[in-house]
Amino acid sequence: MSSVIKNGRVYWLVQKQESEALLFAVDEQVVSDVERRLVDLVLSTKKEPEPKPARMPTEEERKAGLVRDWLHQQQERGFTQAEMPDQLVSLLSLYSTKVPILLYGDYTTSRRVHYAELKKLLDSFFDAEITLIPLTEKEWLILGSEKILTMDGSDDRISDEESLEDKLAAMGYGLHEMLENEWVGEAHLAVHYPMTPAKSLYSVVLQLRETIMLGRTYHVGSSMHLPWELQLEKLVHLVPEAEKASFLERVLKRLDVAFDPETMTTLEQFFQLDCNVSETAKKLYIHRNTLLYRLDKFKQETGLDVRTFNNAVLVKIAMLLYKVTKRK
Repeated sequence: MSSVIKNGRVYWLVQKQESEALLFAVDEQVVSDVERRLVDLVLSTKKEPEPKPARMPTEEERKAGLVRDWLHQQQERGFTQAEMPDQLVSLLSLYSTKVPILLYGDYTTSRRVHYAELKKLLDSFFDAEITLIPLTEKEWLILGSEKILTMDGSDDRISDEESLEDKLAAMGYGLHEMLENEWVGEAHLAVHYPMTPAKSLYSVVLQLRETIMLGRTYHVGSSMHLPWELQLEKLVHLVPEAEKASFLERVLKRLDVAFDPETMTTLEQFFQLDCNVSETAKKLYIHRNTLLYRLDKFKQETGLDVRTFNNAVLVKIAMLLYKVTKRK
């Protein structure tokens, strides 16, 4: 790469990219012929950095991609139920019962999570082989054997006393805590009951997506979403928008007064603790009489006493509707 002398200045081409060029220039008098040739030599030996070779997917990742493509095809056709072809089932040995988990990584678009990176992290956490299927750029389906529900090695007798829902929730919360500490960005998880992928993988994926959607819609601060805890939310979500607004008007005429932040927090804790006054007061770190005052105040403003079953149900539904309507 030789230099060029023009109008008393020496020019070197340092870099060229498409229609743009980067030049280096000095006055001809300040550089000797030897120095000029030395710069020519240095620039001539300068090499452009070689592009990194494209990452080749592993055989396991390739097989998982085939399952992903099949799931996408069923969705594009508008199906709600579909059995997997035998050749796909055998590829990833999906005949046995699996515990399905849907992971949605709420990371930035500049952050790309690679299959091998996430697979290694999950294998280490469960201390067992799991099946990982990338559904979208941010969405991952995890399939583990039923052994992952007892991975803590707890006493079988104690474990038997737990419900299946308790075991699934404990596993899900443990996984979410690990992802929070080890992963980049916020992660949302949904867990489903054990199932046979060959028969119901597609419908379960749809249900898991619905579970995350309901959880993110009605419980904004939550990142762990369990379908058995979102039954009422699922029902309410099916109500037409006009009916939602009409219900709120009938039940709570002044929403801004009824659902101020303090009241919302109080009622959410009250319902979460099965309308137990003493436990709610402890949870909120307030005196029992302070809680009773807040409940009485709400009754005066709305005419609804949440200490009675019927009124508690009405207010619970109204709170769910209010959360989604106020954001629109």
